[in-house]
Amino acid sequence: MMNRLSTEKKYDEMSSKELFKIFSEDRSNTTLRNILIEKHLYLAKIISRKYMNKGVDYEDIFQVASLALIYAIDRYDISRGFEFSSFATPTIEGEIKKYFRDKVWTMRVPRRIQELSKKISNAKEYLTQTNNKVPMTSEIAEYLGVTEESVLEAMEASFGYQPISLDTSTGGDDSDDKDMTLGDRIGVEDKEFSRVVEKDFLDNFMTTLNELEIKIMEGRFFHNKTQSVIAKEIGISQMTVSRIEKKIIEKLRKEYKRVI
Repeated sequence: MMNRLSTEKKYDEMSSKELFKIFSEDRSNTTLRNILIEKHLYLAKIISRKYMNKGVDYEDIFQVASLALIYAIDRYDISRGFEFSSFATPTIEGEIKKYFRDKVWTMRVPRRIQELSKKISNAKEYLTQTNNKVPMTSEIAEYLGVTEESVLEAMEASFGYQPISLDTSTGGDDSDDKDMTLGDRIGVEDKEFSRVVEKDFLDNFMTTLNELEIKIMEGRFFHNKTQSVIAKEIGISQMTVSRIEKKIIEKLRKEYKRVI
């Protein structure tokens, strides 16, 4: 018991990179695996928030994201050189999108229902003009040669494709959110999520530069200094600064395409 607690305490004091390095050498280390999951659950939370208020409970989305996180931890190869968050993000997003495709019925109405829905719409228009009255479900079913149940099923499914104004109220007259519209309930992209991925990529890229390249990159892109100012500060020619800057940009472009 004491040995296990001591081991957990030692792991808690390590960085994620150190933990992943140890885990890559021993995938059967369940204690370390659980610690890695806890340390990176924030990624599952951030990404899950992007899909709130889209027809699925947040807790269900978070559960899918958490399972995807575990899957990413088991597959992550630290030797490839990029940060874990940059690797895990597309894995988590992919699993969430797959969940939506498989579980949200309005996104997967069978083709036969879609085709029947079109026929029902045409039949309603024809029967209304012919009989000068809105047809009953039984009349539509008889005209199309299908069952009433099939007509009702298609009519219900068709509501998933009908456009609704974002200004439509979603609260009842007596509810606390009676003034809330559909637009208010639509989730928005979490900007902090993009920043996490970008920061991880940039931090990792900076470790590939030498001291001179770091000074030039920080001066040009973080402090908005001109090439001539940087050249004077470092004690080299402006032409040299320009040449190194182009080299950094080209290296950054290649690394971005490789990782992202």
